[in-house]
Amino acid sequence: MHPVRLDSPPRRPRRVLALATALALPCVLLTVLVAIRWSPLMGLDRDIARSLHGRALAEPGVTQVNRVLTDWVWDPWTMRLLCTVIVLVLVWRLRDWLLAGWVAATCLVGTLLQQGLKAAVDRPRPAWRDPVDSAHYAAFPSGHAMTATVVCALVLWLLRRYAAGRALWRTAFALAVVSVLGVGLTRLWLGVHWPSDVLAGWLLGALTVTLSTAAYGKWAAPNARA
Repeated sequence: MHPVRLDSPPRRPRRVLALATALALPCVLLTVLVAIRWSPLMGLDRDIARSLHGRALAEPGVTQVNRVLTDWVWDPWTMRLLCTVIVLVLVWRLRDWLLAGWVAATCLVGTLLQQGLKAAVDRPRPAWRDPVDSAHYAAFPSGHAMTATVVCALVLWLLRRYAAGRALWRTAFALAVVSVLGVGLTRLWLGVHWPSDVLAGWLLGALTVTLSTAAYGKWAAPNARA
């Protein structure tokens, strides 16, 4: 027995445009400010990072929990594995090849966008005399925050599309919120990202899914029903 797919009409173009604009404008602004190393933002980032690093040193137990969460539970590869499982379910159980490919492509585009911005902006990560963790590649945007946002938002979109029950939806929504916010906070606590890196990851992830799902509803879904 297969879940019922809701072929509801796509969201109103004005609403999608408003949401995309609300996400895109701060993304662009934040990227520009980070790229030019705008002093007020750099100073705020440093102050917050320094304060959290001091707490991380003072509370090693909490720091270890954050390491486990960031390296295993909310690691980008864990999120990509979840995305892979979703794609396989869409293909083999639900026989929805088009939607499966769209989900996979959205995750891939998110990863490429994230890596491209890292290379373009080339922002150094925080450097500490007594680090509690380490990370590779450039800092902006946070790959952990962006990947978790993309995957969790896609999961919620698919649950809506397949008419998930209220209990399942609420549970998934709560887990998604905890995961997206939580992974960003772990990166800050461990001192491997600046606050603006994490904020950019959240915004870019949400923008990626907003544009992708809107495009699916406009162009792909009608073809799937044809």
